[in-house]
Amino acid sequence: MLQVQEIPEIKPKVSEYRRHRLKCQRCGTITCGVRPAGIQSGYGPRAEATIADFGGQLRVSKQATSDALGDLFGLPIGPAAVCKLQAKTAAALEPIAIEILEYVRDQPAANIDETSWNKSKPKSWLWCLVAPLATAFLIRPQRNREAFDDLVGSHPPILTSDRFKVYDHLPPAKRQVCWAHLRRDFQAMIDRNNAGTKVGVELLSHANMLFEAWPKVRDGTLTRDEFRQQYLPDLPSEVGSWLRDGTATACAKTTATCREILKVEESLWTFALVEGVEPTNNAAERSLRHAVCWRKVSYGTKSESGRRFAERILTAVATCRQRGRGILAFLYDAIHSARTGQAAPSLLPGGV
Repeated sequence: MLQVQEIPEIKPKVSEYRRHRLKCQRCGTITCGVRPAGIQSGYGPRAEATIADFGGQLRVSKQATSDALGDLFGLPIGPAAVCKLQAKTAAALEPIAIEILEYVRDQPAANIDETSWNKSKPKSWLWCLVAPLATAFLIRPQRNREAFDDLVGSHPPILTSDRFKVYDHLPPAKRQVCWAHLRRDFQAMIDRNNAGTKVGVELLSHANMLFEAWPKVRDGTLTRDEFRQQYLPDLPSEVGSWLRDGTATACAKTTATCREILKVEESLWTFALVEGVEPTNNAAERSLRHAVCWRKVSYGTKSESGRRFAERILTAVATCRQRGRGILAFLYDAIHSARTGQAAPSLLPGGV
């Protein structure tokens, strides 16, 4: 038996709607039949969803999207029309993105990170807030406290982050400093091969103890209570002692790094005390990676509508992946609902 799978030739389906139009013989008023619900001139919801998917998931440029739709589907569309349809998609995704942002803010713990979005002026920054079942993105013109507040709201969850200064206002109980970043700093102390190397070796050894044990907590073979009993009596004090030793080395870079880490020493161990808090910021960094690859191809966005499309499509794409939902199918549902005046579909657990 031989099977050959082939893609059939795809041609656009063109539907024409004609409405009866009459002019009143007495007053001259022209009346016209009502347009069917959800019907707009130009392109249908599946075409719009495909264009959004090309941009937000596949990171295809507007010109390349125009070319691909013509080659694959025989659909004539220019880059300007692609921009207009992406702006419409952003409007359709607005209530969905707001719902996801509010949901993530309301979780007990989340990961947070940010990266530059526009390389040229005016520069902007892409922020992300990641919970286990949803991810929210926002683009703001600054990398400051105001942008941070826009993302997390007035009552943020416990946040796992790097040591960027905008997070320094968080109390220790509301913050977990990323141990993956710390581990890289400890390795850098070793690689300098100078007076700070011994401190780096000891700190890296202690970090490795944590990274060897934590996967067992994550998969359930070691409970969090057991982890605390085995590691918390000694590990924090030993790490703190070596950090203090590091502030007295002859290596200026090691000394500066140790002093910086000691400022957030209490936030090194939140993950061990609070259920749901992770010791690394890997979840946020992974969520940003897709956006960073898109930025390198597109150089960011130049307009306000472009920024709204980017942050909302990234929110939808990331959350669809977390929820195991088909992205194209979800985009079609969102666009069709917006066009017909129905409630937007939900990506949240239980359709909250």
